[in-house]
Amino acid sequence: MRRLAWSLLFLCGLILASFALLAASPAHPLQMMVDATVTGTPEGPKIVVPDQVNVRLGPGTNYDKIGVLIAGQEATALGRSPGGLWIQIVYPGVPGNVAWVYAPYVILDAGQELLPIIEPPPTSTPRITPTIDPTLAAQFNLGEAPATRLPTFTPADPVIQPTLEPLDDGNGRGFPPILAILGLLVVGLFGTVVSFLRGS
Repeated sequence: MRRLAWSLLFLCGLILASFALLAASPAHPLQMMVDATVTGTPEGPKIVVPDQVNVRLGPGTNYDKIGVLIAGQEATALGRSPGGLWIQIVYPGVPGNVAWVYAPYVILDAGQELLPIIEPPPTSTPRITPTIDPTLAAQFNLGEAPATRLPTFTPADPVIQPTLEPLDDGNGRGFPPILAILGLLVVGLFGTVVSFLRGS
């Protein structure tokens, strides 16, 4: 009997210790392993983005948009356009690791006169728009195009909303099952202590 009481006490202690360890451990084991990476950042004036701003390949909206900077991001400023409306920044992942942002949408931590003037890159070749050969099109011209019928509108049937009756459970409160579990645990521990004391 005494051996059973000791076994139950040991089991309860083991369960409580495991709960304590789970509560103290981090949410994910990989959070404890952090690899330190060393990245070099170029020195010089920086821009801060107060709100989202588009990043382009050149100083103008006719250049391709290649990304965005969101509010709070920083980037190193390399230069400015001849008119001063665009700022060239370091933007990894694009050709040359440089891109352009619109100057009125960012905050420069130094005066623009400190930035060198950079000539804009050439714009990309405009896309070719297909044209129709009028001589070829005239061979297939069979007259006026037939008039198309406009679609008619058919109203949908009204949607019937189901009504649910509220559940009536008397006083509106239920008995939480955790209380029953805790009660059984206390009764079990009390019985173990009593059997241990009786066996002594």
